[in-house]
Amino acid sequence: MTSKNFLFTSESVTEGHPDKVCDQISDAILDEFLTKDRQSRVAAETTVTTGMALVCGEITADCYVDIPQVVRNTIKNIGYSGTTGGGFDADTCAVLTSIDEQSTDIGNGVNKAFESRSANADTSVVETEELGAGDQGIMFGYACNETPELMPLPISLAHKLSYRLSQVRKQGFVNYLRPDGKSQVTVEYVDGKPSRIHTVLLSTQHNPEINGISDNQKVQDIIKEDLKKLVIDHVFASEEIKPDENTIILINPSGRFVIGGPQGDSGLTGRKIIVDTYGGYSRHGGGAFSGKDPTKVDRSAAYASRYVAKNIVAAGLAEKCEIELAYAIGVAEPLSIMVDTFGTGKISDDEICALVRKNFDLRPAAIINKFDLRNLPAKNGGKFYQLLAAYGHMGRTDIDVPWEHVDKAETLKSQACSCGCGCV
Repeated sequence: MTSKNFLFTSESVTEGHPDKVCDQISDAILDEFLTKDRQSRVAAETTVTTGMALVCGEITADCYVDIPQVVRNTIKNIGYSGTTGGGFDADTCAVLTSIDEQSTDIGNGVNKAFESRSANADTSVVETEELGAGDQGIMFGYACNETPELMPLPISLAHKLSYRLSQVRKQGFVNYLRPDGKSQVTVEYVDGKPSRIHTVLLSTQHNPEINGISDNQKVQDIIKEDLKKLVIDHVFASEEIKPDENTIILINPSGRFVIGGPQGDSGLTGRKIIVDTYGGYSRHGGGAFSGKDPTKVDRSAAYASRYVAKNIVAAGLAEKCEIELAYAIGVAEPLSIMVDTFGTGKISDDEICALVRKNFDLRPAAIINKFDLRNLPAKNGGKFYQLLAAYGHMGRTDIDVPWEHVDKAETLKSQACSCGCGCV
């Protein structure tokens, strides 16, 4: 993105959005399998619609998981139960499963590198070195200095608004909100840097009546007043750039949002990948994250590319940085590594790329070990990937996410400095 004046918009959705319901179900299943068997191979896809959830995919594991119960618990925790179910209720919806084992061809492709080694080799070491990628694909990671968490400002604000909207519902600040909701933020950039908030948009599912009031215009007036104060004003109170007198504020612009969630629209795992990453500000390789175990580079290498990009920006080597990684199924080393600092680098992109190759082991098993991806659910009480399945996989500050650490920044800064003092 070149330095110029422009408007940029990113959206986020709450955990009750039908696509996000599916992401959370798929990742709750993954959490459960990895907690019981850390070597589980999981590819769980979910679709939901009125009165039904379907889980399908391929899972190979040495354990039993009651998938229907995991599905119902997840739906209930999101908020679709009882009077708020709205045509999709945790206790009464049908739960269908169609699960097969992982293809042996895929399994062999992932494992073939260490199968060909000598029988006398140390198996644990060989696995660490030679685990092949679970599929071909390209992954992008991005970081910039627009926010403390080194994320683009539009998606950072959109996530905060959606998260706060869910908090207001779950903590009972008001009694009429239902689980489905969306946010959208448009930021005005001047010379390539965030300058002002152009538009803030919130849409929330709600009860048809509020405290006995059924007139829709009065209902919407109450919602607008409450959410302006409890969500928008609350989020921007701690932000450096705030809405001004010319900022456009839109709350439920459709005028009514009673029918929502899986009753209002079907949902599908992996249909909010831009919400999961950088809000469209950076490129995306196309692969989704949720429901996939760490051998799938769609997930693990996307985390690694974010880690690399964030450490480069944290080291002061660039104001913004995008990393692309490419993999082939069954091959451990990435086929290519690309660095683009969009003209903001203190040293050349080629020099930064050389530092990446020197300091980051981007083979799948090395990534899994570095971030302890197989053990994160068990280390966090059986619930980790599900927490990432709403409000973004990148830039998280509410939970300890290992790919958000900047432990390589000082090393990169030191190595990039030609005089040895770390002045870059």
